[in-house]
Amino acid sequence: MKKVLTGNEVVIEAALASGATGYAGYPITPTTEIMTEWEQKATKNKQQLLFIQSEDEMAAGFMTCGMIIGGRKAFTATGGPGNVLMQDPLSMAESLRLPLVVIVGQRGGPSTGSVIYSQQELFLSAWGGNSEGYRIVYSASNLTDLYNCVIKAFNVAWTYRWPAIVLTDGYLLKTENEVDIMPPKKIVSSYPLMVKKTVRDTSNESEYVNWCNTYSTEEDLYVFNKTLHQDFAAMTKKIVEYEIYPQMRKTMIVAHGLIAASVKEALLNDQNCFLFRPITINPFPVQEFNKCAAAVDKIIVIESAYNQLIRVVKENLQVKDIPIVHWGKPGIGISAQEIWKIIK
Repeated sequence: MKKVLTGNEVVIEAALASGATGYAGYPITPTTEIMTEWEQKATKNKQQLLFIQSEDEMAAGFMTCGMIIGGRKAFTATGGPGNVLMQDPLSMAESLRLPLVVIVGQRGGPSTGSVIYSQQELFLSAWGGNSEGYRIVYSASNLTDLYNCVIKAFNVAWTYRWPAIVLTDGYLLKTENEVDIMPPKKIVSSYPLMVKKTVRDTSNESEYVNWCNTYSTEEDLYVFNKTLHQDFAAMTKKIVEYEIYPQMRKTMIVAHGLIAASVKEALLNDQNCFLFRPITINPFPVQEFNKCAAAVDKIIVIESAYNQLIRVVKENLQVKDIPIVHWGKPGIGISAQEIWKIIK
């Protein structure tokens, strides 16, 4: 089914299709319309949908965690300075293994700068907070892809019990276009996370499971962190995702999000380059990326940032002595025409 929607409306459609019933948030451009659209739907359907406007993004994150602990499939959205505040609840969600879904509308720094386009929140979203980055991060490149990424985020978060983030931007969220809306093939059901367990004694009372978020000794904390690392690594192969377009050629262009869409358009007139697009920024498709890198003469990294995707590429590149060209423009979009000039 096709619908004409903005990116913010696409997020709402995908969340509802995923079975979401709760939203807590604070208004911030470019994701405010996600909150207002959800509030309107919740007002019409108070029996099923819950909406809370918080005093700030930190509170929004913790309120959403509270809904999730109670068994409600809930999510939130933010961007820029709000994403900075969201790192506290995201860190707690990592340690408590809460399936917290966050839509991030990236903003160009400084915090009061551009609210239209940016890819400058890649590192903050994927590895922010006082943890090791145990959160799944998708990067959407068009409206249909945004719809699919939001559904994937909910399903993966609730399947493996990790927070999941969908990276987007003001261009994509405020663009209105025809979108392919397909019912999800799979919806992972929500369930009460704070499960009651019966104490088998003469009093026949019940108690709640206590989820520990603090540790008294370094040794206990180390064992806990080790378990988190092992669990996240075990999940990686099952969810890592990437795209190669149109097929392998001599030069590999690495880009994500809306920039990847511009690269695709530029490649319509080129026979030497191909796009490697990481759909999951975290976990990064390391094995597939290096397989491609071993077969090319050069790598070109294009991003709407100075030092984000290029750092991820260099950190994960295992092929020696391969030339890397970097083109970064923070806080501004990069057109297909400009990419064509970069290629040439």
